[in-house]
Amino acid sequence: MQNPSLLELLFKIINNALKHFKLVSAIVLVPTIIVFVLVMWVIDPVYSSRAVVSPPNSNNSLGKLSGLMGAGMGSMSSILGLSMSDNDADAVWTILHSWEIHNQIIEEFDLKNHYEFDGKFHADLLKKFRKNFSIESNNENMYEVTIKDKDYKKAKKMVDFLLEKADSSFNYFKSTQARLSREYFENRIHLILKDVDSLQNAFIAFQKENDFYEPNAQLEGTLTYLNKLQMLKEEVGMQLHYEKLKRGESSKKYEDLSKQVQTLEASLNKTLKGNQKKLGLVSLNQSPDLVAKYVRFEEEIKIHVLLYKVLRQQSEEFRIEEAKTLKNLHVLEPPWENDKKVSPLRGILLIFTFSMSLLLALVLSSFLELIENEKTKNSALFKEWSQLIGVFLRRAKV
Repeated sequence: MQNPSLLELLFKIINNALKHFKLVSAIVLVPTIIVFVLVMWVIDPVYSSRAVVSPPNSNNSLGKLSGLMGAGMGSMSSILGLSMSDNDADAVWTILHSWEIHNQIIEEFDLKNHYEFDGKFHADLLKKFRKNFSIESNNENMYEVTIKDKDYKKAKKMVDFLLEKADSSFNYFKSTQARLSREYFENRIHLILKDVDSLQNAFIAFQKENDFYEPNAQLEGTLTYLNKLQMLKEEVGMQLHYEKLKRGESSKKYEDLSKQVQTLEASLNKTLKGNQKKLGLVSLNQSPDLVAKYVRFEEEIKIHVLLYKVLRQQSEEFRIEEAKTLKNLHVLEPPWENDKKVSPLRGILLIFTFSMSLLLALVLSSFLELIENEKTKNSALFKEWSQLIGVFLRRAKV
């Protein structure tokens, strides 16, 4: 037996459909008409309202402080436990998805009655609302907020309400965060000032006790003074030696020169031992320890003063942030009353229903024609089919 061609098979299917025209028409038209009635008059249309918003900028004030305070600000912020990153956008994303904001929308717009919700659990109502709510981040890192509803005016109002409450919640979050941070920094400022006062008092006491006020100048002055004394001592010593050779040790001038040498020697010894502190001179033996302590005091005070400046400026930043009530969510594309339906998709549903019904009708008509042909032949296929139908008929009678 030769296999039929595709064209022959197509004509055969069409002939079978025409032979069972009433059945095919019923199978195609009834579902199509039902779906048409449903999408036109029974199923409520759904509308969509969308807004595009820009999340807050990641401009942590510590970044500005880095430029003002120098390259060491980064390491200092790490010591203080301050972060250079900013998670404001993530906070806004969380707020927009929060149960609190969604519950406010449900209560504000009476969505229980609007959705005709008859369930027992509020979580189910919240779940129903969230099926109509979505938020996505586009390629430009903007947030696209969308709410669907059967009332396009209410959908637009819900988007406006959501953005307003989200901005208010974010402001509260930031102001609370700023207040807690400011209180922490102000407490640190108080402790730093106490440390600075303590260090300065200890530094002043050290300077008074050792008459050590300016290491470089005092060391230079001491060396210059010692050098002059040594030169004078050598000069007087030469005169003394000359006088001894010329007039002997019994002359008046020799006696005066001897006293001068003794005086210069005593001054040198007193200076070397550090007994000339009142004159601003320092002991060369003690000067390394004094310089080390002096430098340590200076460095400690400088570090504490720098910390004070950083903490004070950061505290002011948080004080400004705490008092700020500006909008943080900038709406780039505001929602509008979009009366174009997004569902049901009438055309697609009708085409799909018609296509599936037609396919079912063609298959059924071809199958019935096959059974009729097998009946005339009294083939094994017809007997099996008759037996199957008989089983269902007997069960239906029972």
